[in-house]
Amino acid sequence: MDESLYKNNPVVGILVDGELKSLDYKILHKAEIEEVKLFSPLGKRIYRHSICLLLSYAAAFLYPNRHLEIGHSLGDGFYFQFTDHEVTEEEVKALKNKMEEAVAKNLTIETKYVSYLNALKLFSKPQYEHSLSLLKTRNDSVIKINTIDGFSFIAYEPVVTHTSILSIWELRLYQNGLLLRYPQTRDINNIKDFVDNPLLYKIFNKSRENLKILHTSSLGELNEIIKNGDTERVITLSEAMMNRQIALISEKIKTLGTIKAVFIAGPSSSGKTTSSLKLFRELEIIGYEPIKISLDDYYLPKEQVPKDEDGNYDFEVMEALNLELFRNNLEELLKGNEVHLPYYDFKSGMRGESEATTLLKENSILIIEGIHALNPKLCPNIDPNVVYKIYISCLTSVCIDEQNRISTTDNRIIRRLVRDSRTRGIAPEDTLSMWPSVERGEKNHIFPYQNNANSMINSNLSYEIAALVPYAIPLLRSIKPDCGYAYTTARRILKFLELCYPIQSEKIPSDSVLREFIGGSVYGAI
Repeated sequence: MDESLYKNNPVVGILVDGELKSLDYKILHKAEIEEVKLFSPLGKRIYRHSICLLLSYAAAFLYPNRHLEIGHSLGDGFYFQFTDHEVTEEEVKALKNKMEEAVAKNLTIETKYVSYLNALKLFSKPQYEHSLSLLKTRNDSVIKINTIDGFSFIAYEPVVTHTSILSIWELRLYQNGLLLRYPQTRDINNIKDFVDNPLLYKIFNKSRENLKILHTSSLGELNEIIKNGDTERVITLSEAMMNRQIALISEKIKTLGTIKAVFIAGPSSSGKTTSSLKLFRELEIIGYEPIKISLDDYYLPKEQVPKDEDGNYDFEVMEALNLELFRNNLEELLKGNEVHLPYYDFKSGMRGESEATTLLKENSILIIEGIHALNPKLCPNIDPNVVYKIYISCLTSVCIDEQNRISTTDNRIIRRLVRDSRTRGIAPEDTLSMWPSVERGEKNHIFPYQNNANSMINSNLSYEIAALVPYAIPLLRSIKPDCGYAYTTARRILKFLELCYPIQSEKIPSDSVLREFIGGSVYGAI
């Protein structure tokens, strides 16, 4: 494909009354239509999903008796794996050649509709194991599919209509599978040099192993467990796996012997609060006296907080904190001196000082939580031998089917949507509208430092999507077409949530990280 097409910013989809559709969507009523260009957040989403379909097509063509499934995002790419086979360099080359051939031929990606019974027959092949599993838990009379050169895939998200536009990607061997990389936002015409994320891969790989033990690798498998009434086993084991992560980290901290401060960071709705409290408990069990410090208590008075380019107070930047006070407090505590720790009142935008003093005893350990906790500039002069760093996120591994994943970002959006509505009285459309600014802050201040961590905690629970369904679906359905971006996002998330059978909250333990979002936590109003 001529790369000049990228420079001309082609149309790759449309918004029909605010809902994202492929270009071949048939409009049957009078509607407001808006073009979606490639160089836009929605356009890039269509592109990235389409290259996943392109790889799946190549794998189905070359290896029809093998099962390739999408895993997780890793940096600027998606990790794929043959479930019963380690990928070789020769296979990577063959797949790349087939994908490039499809691009050169400018194959049509068609949208079709087939009956449910025909869909069952169509997807009863080895490469469609998860697709078939999900179909068996549905009863739609008609199933929407995409086809490329005779190969079919269930359609859940809009895709481009022709393969010629899918010319910029990179396929490489990574660990035991494949990494399908895409161009970054700032330079859509080129693939950046590869930067490894070994810690992220390790935790995702462990999550996949856990899902295989629980038989919850896909929504179809999870639905089957819920239908058969086996949810208590899955919930119990999922919670035990989560708690084991934290217990192992606490034991590692004790083994090191020199740790006096544990720094914890993670993106929005990653479950930092509950995970930190669980770590607090585990450290107590093994003989520590933990002291929790929140970086939020070190915010400057509101009028001193820097403003962003739009003139709004920017609480995401590290300069919004009184760094001098924090560094001084930490230094004094580590020297064995008493300190009056601060507290911050978000309603008044003012900081105060606690009357009681804090002193580190021989068995004391600080737990310091905040979005900048892993940034080396936070306390550059601290002795690294007394510090242990933890990154927490909700790293979702359950997939919809072979080509469609549930992104970590979407999982966190759902968590935050439910929590904001319950605890903060924030309208669902406002939560979704604010999310792009939340993401910008994470990309600038959290994600760049995740590999600085000594350990990573995955707070995602294999069953949690099903547990969030009863809370999230009514909130998402309340968002109407005049809400712009929020409506577009709501409709997209609803499409996969409505595929999932619900789990009622009564089954969820009171100390679960999910209770941070749905309420009823043993840790109180968090």
